[in-house]
Amino acid sequence: MTLDLSLVGKPSSPEKRIYSWEDTVLYALGIGSTKDELDYLYEGRGPKVYPSFAVVPKFKPMLDQLAKTGGNMAMVVHGSEKVQILRPFDASGTLYTTATVRGIYDMRKFASVIVDMESKNEQEEVVCQTTSSLLIREAGGFGGTAPPKEAVPVAVPKDREADFRIEQTTSQEQALLYRLSGDFNPLHADPEFAKNVGFDKGPILHGLCTFGYMVRHAAKGALGGDATKLTAFGAQFRRAVWPGDTLVTEGWLVSPGKIALSVSVKERDETVLSNAWAEFAA
Repeated sequence: MTLDLSLVGKPSSPEKRIYSWEDTVLYALGIGSTKDELDYLYEGRGPKVYPSFAVVPKFKPMLDQLAKTGGNMAMVVHGSEKVQILRPFDASGTLYTTATVRGIYDMRKFASVIVDMESKNEQEEVVCQTTSSLLIREAGGFGGTAPPKEAVPVAVPKDREADFRIEQTTSQEQALLYRLSGDFNPLHADPEFAKNVGFDKGPILHGLCTFGYMVRHAAKGALGGDATKLTAFGAQFRRAVWPGDTLVTEGWLVSPGKIALSVSVKERDETVLSNAWAEFAA
């Protein structure tokens, strides 16, 4: 497989995304919000918008750039995600998102594509910046350089228990609900497709859905549920999650405004999000 390395450093045209309060509520439900989070679910209270909504307007331009590499899109899995929030999301509005491939790297069996995105509002103010590391299975070995190593902003302490632990069981329909926010990959809906690309247990939950659960849980555990205080967060995706799994988020308040995080699946006692962290306005 030949990947188009000429894409590196060339920003896409801005992708326009008009969203309504219904879209932000649908996203909140997709990442497991319940009736005790009414501020994010009811237009009579705004609604507030979870800052991880940043992954919604960026998804299509990111996917478009990834497709242009020439990689097999059926073999793509998420490696890591990082989000920085520069201003809170309005309950509804218009965003313009630009995607730039930062680099295409060789990991022997995998190719790693790192894509940076920036979303601006109609006043041309930057609302959020995101970085996605995406792995294309069976696309490595093309003689490229290895991906750069990035330091984790906030590391899990090894000498003490977590300051909070939140468990939540996902529904059997969680992936079918989350995909309505724009990720229509059949890997998350079609059992036959999932089996054909190596997931015999069936469609898996979107990595970014698990990521959204992490953000919600971080806000619950450290900020009294006020996710709008979060200014940045990130994680590496380690293992697949299936709809119906119970997610366990543990958090450590390691310094003012910084939280170290880890997300595991209770039923298998395995970590699914590692090198995870969040920062918030004190």
